[in-house]
Order: sequence, then C-alpha cells, then structure tokens
Amino acid sequence: MQTLSRRLLLLGLAAGPPGAVLVHEHIMVDFAGAAKASRANYNRDEVFRVALPHLAALKQHGCVRLHECTPNFVGRDPVLLARLQEASGIELWTNTGLYAAREFIFLPDYAHSENARQLARRWVREAREGVEGMRPRFIKIGVDRGPLPALSRKIVTAAAYASKETGLSICAHTGDGLAAREQLEILTRNKVEPSKFVWVHAQNERDFGIHEKLARAGAWVEFDGISPQGLEWHLRCVRALAEKGLAHRTLISHDAGWYHVGEPGGGRFRGFTYLFTDFVPQLEAALTRQLLVDNPRVAFG
Repeated sequence: MQTLSRRLLLLGLAAGPPGAVLVHEHIMVDFAGAAKASRANYNRDEVFRVALPHLAALKQHGCVRLHECTPNFVGRDPVLLARLQEASGIELWTNTGLYAAREFIFLPDYAHSENARQLARRWVREAREGVEGMRPRFIKIGVDRGPLPALSRKIVTAAAYASKETGLSICAHTGDGLAAREQLEILTRNKVEPSKFVWVHAQNERDFGIHEKLARAGAWVEFDGISPQGLEWHLRCVRALAEKGLAHRTLISHDAGWYHVGEPGGGRFRGFTYLFTDFVPQLEAALTRQLLVDNPRVAFG
C-alpha cells in the first residue's frame, strides 16, 4: 500500500510541510581519525555526483535546509557543501567545534594541549570569519557515555564559552542520558541557556523520564536515527514527549547520507527522504509542522 506521501509525489505535490528542515544529516564522513584525516583521501567530484541526486530527491518533499553535522577532522568540507547547495537549491549548514566521542580518535593534538578558552577562541573565529567561504551556523561536539572524563568536559566547556560569545546552539553527539545531564550541568554552570543545548541521539536513551527531564529543563531532545529499523521506536519517543506537552522541545532527523571515505564509491549512501515518506505521515499535520518547520527555526534561527 502506498503511503500518503508517495501518493502526493505521484501527483507532483510536496510530501512534507513547506519550509521543512532536517537538523542532523551527513553528506560525507571520514573515519580515519584526526591523525590521518586529509582531503587527499577522497575525490570531491565523486562525492558531489553521489550526493546530489539524494538532495534533489529531498527537495521534492518541501525541504529547504539541511544541517550537515560532520565535524572538523571527521570529513567537514565546506567547499563541497557550497557546490552542493548551489546545485541542489537546498541550504546546507556547516558547523564548528570538535568531536570527542569514540575515545578521542577524532581530536587533533591541540585539543589535548589547549585549554577550554583557547579552543573556544578557535571556534569563535571560525563562526565569525567563516571556513573556506562558509560560515558555521552551529557548534558540533561529541562525547561518549557518562560519567564524562576530563577531556570531554573540557570540550563541553569550550562549547559553552563559544556559544555565549556567538549565540550559536550546541549540538552534542551524546552516549547516554547521564552524559546528556552532565553536559547540561556544565552549560548551565557557565550561564548558557538550556535552549542552546541539543541532545543529539537521544533515542539511544531508553528512559522516557530522562527525555522528559531535559526537555522540561529547556534543552532540545533530538531523535535523529529515523530509519525502517527504528521507525516504531522513534514514533514512541516523539509521541511520549508530545503527550507530556513537550513537542515544542523535540527535534527529528535521519542521521543519514554518509558517503564513506575509503569505501569503493563511498559505500551505501542512505538518502534523506524516509522521514517524509514513512514517518511523518503517521503524525498529525500540526505536529509534523512543529517538528520540521517551527522547532528547527526556534532552536537554530
């Protein structure tokens, strides 16, 4: 049976709310680690050819903006994003920050030697001056499960300093609910508003009570692994917060894409349309608009 979204597409109509934003996706990732990360590891033209059709398909669903969440030293490439943005007509946002998850393999040497203030100055400079012609529009960091070690706490503290100075929101890849609570404590201790904190991968925490607690504190709870395998769980997560009157603190996305540097042809590229074709048709229209249009603009501008 065809979903409502697919029937609309056959009629030439957009299957998502006009102005939709996907807040957590990737065009390309390079998992070689900071010591081996290099533009020489991939062919920019090949990545462009692979990614562009997926962005073209996404545009049919009314999507106008995609947040490209690949951090520095994991494959961030603003030049590639600018090319894809112009060719696809979808606005692509890049980020500043550093990714301390996966046991710190994506941190450069200076992340170990510099203090939080010094790291923050790097990110503030990128936010103000741009990176290869593109201005970062959010701060992307990453931590593993809690309790957080000192190095992870330093990265979070640096994000707090940079957010206070630039006004940018902080998207934090987060291992579990404990790590999410610890990060929010660090941010609030440094006088960063909870609304500047986006708990990335909140679906990995199975306790709805922790989702509710952070949402009530004012943070954004992001369920961003929407896929055929995670469909029912993500629906449960979204509905659980909506039933508590917290839909206005909820974000959704796929965490899809991923041209994998080092794999032939980039490996399997997962597109950006499943959320529109199979997920949101199971939600009320007003909730869909809130999740995909209103909330991203409140969270990020």
